[in-house]
Formats: sequence, C-alpha cells, structure tokens
Amino acid sequence: MTESRNRNSKRRLLIILFALLAVVSLLLSLSMGSVKISLSNILNVLTGSGSGIDEQIIWNIRLPRTVVAALVGMSLSLSGGILQGIMRNPLASPNIIGVSAGAGFAGILLLIAFPENISLLVPFSFLGAMSTTVIIYTIAWKGGSDPHRLILTGVGVSAFLGAGIQSLMIFFPDRVQNVIGFMVGGLAARSWEHVSILVPYAAAGTCLALLMSKRLNILMMGDETAKSLGLNVEGTRIVLITISSVLAAASVSIVGLLGFVGLIVPHVARMFVGSDYRYLFPASAFIGIALIVYCDTFARMILDPVELPVGVIMAALGGPFFLYLLRRGGANA
Repeated sequence: MTESRNRNSKRRLLIILFALLAVVSLLLSLSMGSVKISLSNILNVLTGSGSGIDEQIIWNIRLPRTVVAALVGMSLSLSGGILQGIMRNPLASPNIIGVSAGAGFAGILLLIAFPENISLLVPFSFLGAMSTTVIIYTIAWKGGSDPHRLILTGVGVSAFLGAGIQSLMIFFPDRVQNVIGFMVGGLAARSWEHVSILVPYAAAGTCLALLMSKRLNILMMGDETAKSLGLNVEGTRIVLITISSVLAAASVSIVGLLGFVGLIVPHVARMFVGSDYRYLFPASAFIGIALIVYCDTFARMILDPVELPVGVIMAALGGPFFLYLLRRGGANA
C-alpha cells in the first residue's frame, strides 16, 4: 500500500513538472520571434496593462498561434494515447485508423478542385475525417471490432486515400502550391477564429478522455477480462474511437497533416508515469502542449526571417523516434 502511494505521488509530481514545462513553452513562444518581448511586457499585456507594438504582436499574432499549437498538441497526444490503448499497440496513432488521411483527402480536394471555397476548409476536412472513421469501423466490423482488423482496415483505407491525394496532385499540377502547407502541417497565420473553432472539440474531447480513463484501463486487460468485469467492450471501444477521431479530426482540419505527435507523446509519457491512463492522459496532454509549442518556436527562429512549417520539425524528430521504437521491439509490445 505504501509503495503504491509513493508511486502515485511520484506520478503526480511528474505531471506537475510537465505542466510547468508546458507553461514555460507558452511564455517562450510569446517572447521569441523577429521582435523579442520581455517576460515583464508579456505579463503586462496578458493582465491588460500593456500597450503599443508589443500588445499588437502578442494579441493579434503570437497568442492565437500559441493557443492553437497548445490545443493541437494536447488533442493529438490524447488521440494517440486512446488509440494505443484501444488497439493494445504502442505504434498506433491517428494515422492508423485513417482520421488524418480522411481529413487530408477532403482538405486537399477542396484546396485543389474548389479553391474559391477555401473558407470551408475546416468543416470539409472535419467531415472527411469523421466519414472515414465511420467507413473504417463499418468495414472492420465482423461480430465485433477486433483491434487488429481496425488497424489493417485503417492502413488499407489510408493507402487508398493517399493514392487519391496523389492523383489530385497529378491532375491539377498548377494548384499543388496551394496544398503544400496543408500536407506538411503548419501553424502560420493561425488566428482567434481558428482558436474558437478548435476550443469546443478540444475541451469536450479532453474531458471525455479523462472520464473514460478507468474504462480504458479495464479495456487494456483484454476483451474477455473486461467483459468479466462488467464492461460493455464494444460500446466503450466505439465511444473511445469517436473521442479520438474528434480530437484528431479537429486538429488536422486546422493545422493540416501534422504527423508523429500522437505516436511520440504517449510513448514518452508512458516512460515516466506508466500505463495507468488516469495519469497517462494528463501527462500526455502537457507533454503534447510543450512539444508542439517548443517545436513551433524553434521552426520560427531557426531560419529567421524565413519560417519552417512545424511539420518539418516533427518529421525530423518523429522519424528517428519511430525507428527507435522498432529497434526496441515496440511493434511486438
């Protein structure tokens, strides 16, 4: 009993440290850029006593972008954590069940074929992601939703949609420039309008994920054990996949095909706090916030005044990390 209390106390302390790390990342993002802003000026602006150019830069440019980065990092991390639990596979991520591919195909279809309707990008991408999730779940259903069938179906549908994206780019080569940013994933020019779109989905998805953490712990024991404990396995799995899809779809529709977040962050969190989702979810949320905000700040600064898409930095980090997981035998975990 004492050992369990000590372990839980250590987990709580780590979560607090991750939260502090996230807060530091937010302040650093507001401070760094072509114009450096001191911490005192940032606090003045945030408390309503700032003025001048610093206030304009923070309120109109950096703060909405930073908030979007934080919400996306949190949402994609939780989405990946949910999927890794449902699939009982540490290499699962939003890409596995086709959410990213569905949002990407719908978004790129709009940008290439109907560029005059770019204002519909977010709802169109979201619709594509959710529709793809429903299709995959329907195809994989066979007296139940076996995790392995879901993964294989997701991979197949993602490949099919990837072929569709490539076909669109071949048929409309003169419009490819319009979709590069969406395909890589970036946070440039994100505004309060994007924040207002993302907040409801991120808030609802995060709350529901936290409420479902105990059920996910039971589900990870295996279907037979979960059923013997009175858990509605299929109903729980459907609810969790829906939550994961909403979190990932909302993020992709705002920032594009930002990869590896849902794979990396739950793994890092698991290394520190273990596999208990009551602790893994909060840890993943804070680590996800810190990771995306730090990477976006780095992407803005490394070639200043030229800005790299944050997706490039994530790919540079995610590729080696994925190979590291395979090297450790993660695919068989």
